[in-house]
Amino acid sequence: KLPKAELHLHIEGTLEPELMFELAERNGIEIPYKTVEEVRDAYEFDNLQSFLDIYYEGAKVLRTEQDFYDLTWAYLLKCKEQRIVHTEIFFDPQTHTQRGVDFGTVINGISNALLDAEAEFGITSLIFMCFLRHLTEDSAFETLEMAMPYQDKIFGVGLDSSEVGNPPSRFEGVFKKAAERGFEIVCHAGEEGPAEYIWQALELGASRIDHGVRCLEEDYVVNELVERQIPLTVCPLSNVKLRVFDTLKDHNLKEMMDRGLFVTINSDDPSYFGGYLNENYEQCMKELDLSENDMVLLLN
Repeated sequence: KLPKAELHLHIEGTLEPELMFELAERNGIEIPYKTVEEVRDAYEFDNLQSFLDIYYEGAKVLRTEQDFYDLTWAYLLKCKEQRIVHTEIFFDPQTHTQRGVDFGTVINGISNALLDAEAEFGITSLIFMCFLRHLTEDSAFETLEMAMPYQDKIFGVGLDSSEVGNPPSRFEGVFKKAAERGFEIVCHAGEEGPAEYIWQALELGASRIDHGVRCLEEDYVVNELVERQIPLTVCPLSNVKLRVFDTLKDHNLKEMMDRGLFVTINSDDPSYFGGYLNENYEQCMKELDLSENDMVLLLN
């Protein structure tokens, strides 16, 4: 029941199967599933890529501004239920613009839902636009240009999608341009990719590392993160679901805290990974034997 903030949440990753079917029917889109149970049965992943294949398939049902509003509003109702008073939402414009959906359709639907939730529930929010790292930097530059008419709605830019083989350094130019235009810089790094990717993200100006669990592999990375108190938005249930760790008991969250790292708990893509923010807190407390003091530190 305590008030909480969520800093690592992909809005497309909150698409529950029931809403997926509703939007597919609304928009006349065929999906490769017949029932809600069949969708949930498909949520068994071997790695990040096996998840992304289903994630992008589900996103195809999102076509109109109302679709993006309804998607975001459903998550915000979950925020109200779980006492999330501030949320920072990622969205992946290239996932939609490549399908012919207008950039404005996406951002306006998301933004309008967030404004309504602040007015009705007092939930504050920020929006971060992510570039897809499996695409080219030229594509990221095109997306940055699309975003400029809506800059008042977008607080920052990030980098997500398939990490292995797609280091942050590939996107040095577009992050430099985004920073010049006043966007905050964050970056997914050190989930499946090595600790060196975290270092690269910091060199690109990232003020926050999303995931970052592999930082412990390199002391020079840990030392920099601790000295600068760079926040790490860790997503425990996501890490287990994507086989970054075999079980939650194996997770290095507590070790990261003990090393003095600035760690936060988040849900990532909760529809796919079996838990929203409260479930991540509850299961971490149980499986990692977190003390009351640990929980106070995480919640602050």
